[in-house]
Amino acid sequence: MKNRFSNALDAFSRTDRVGVTLMRLAIAIVFFWIGALKFVPYEADSITPFVANSPVMSFFYAHPDEYKGHLTHEGQLIPAQRTWQEANHTYTFSRGLGVVEWLIGLLVLAYPLSKRLGLAGAFLSFMTTLVTLSFLFTTPEAWVPALGDAQHGFPYLSGAGRLVIKDTMMLAGAWIIGVDAAKGILADRRSKAKSMIATMPAPGARQVS
Repeated sequence: MKNRFSNALDAFSRTDRVGVTLMRLAIAIVFFWIGALKFVPYEADSITPFVANSPVMSFFYAHPDEYKGHLTHEGQLIPAQRTWQEANHTYTFSRGLGVVEWLIGLLVLAYPLSKRLGLAGAFLSFMTTLVTLSFLFTTPEAWVPALGDAQHGFPYLSGAGRLVIKDTMMLAGAWIIGVDAAKGILADRRSKAKSMIATMPAPGARQVS
């Protein structure tokens, strides 16, 4: 029984490449799917509080200070609020963000073709996720509001906050695939260096004309 368990552990321990590949695919899927949704109004509306309160993103909106009076629930259509969001550049910004997220997803998946592109994708994944996690500190809607219940504010994450905190896994995953890409680049360099050394003529060897 112990031998079977040890053999199973040994076999599992040699699947580290599978884990890295799955991580790469998972990160790409998230960027592709969420990036595609950025072209849909409900998703653009849902990120309004995050963008409007972000010191590095709020300037993309025309009226970031007025967003609270124009929020809608997912699946809800209020023409007046949709018009305000258009004027606020909410949808223009969201579509631009969607393009960026698709680009990151493509770079992450480009690793088998180019380790350098894969490294760039990992770096951008890490930085994007870092910005997303900063919303916990800048967005009031990330925490349960004080509406009468004793449990509000820190550490009581709202639905939006719980969604954001999960990006800690994306952050760790981006680091893992980034390290893997860096190792691949260094391995290629060592391989090329060895090939060059192997093809160099030995000292003192005569050249045949």
